[in-house]
Amino acid sequence: MDNESRLIDIEMAVTNLQRMVDDLNDVVIQQGKTIDLLIKEHKILVSMLNDENVKPLSEETPPPHY
Repeated sequence: MDNESRLIDIEMAVTNLQRMVDDLNDVVIQQGKTIDLLIKEHKILVSMLNDENVKPLSEETPPPHY
């Protein structure tokens, strides 16, 4: 195998690795956005519980059809 074909193989391997890194980076960015959304939703739910907007099941009045 001559140097030129070895260099071509190395360049192809680097190109494939770069594509893989770019794909993984996209996944990490999307996961970060999902985590941010989940944190916001969690904060909202915790604040609703702290504000006592949600009553325990024992304190809820049953619907009219009961």
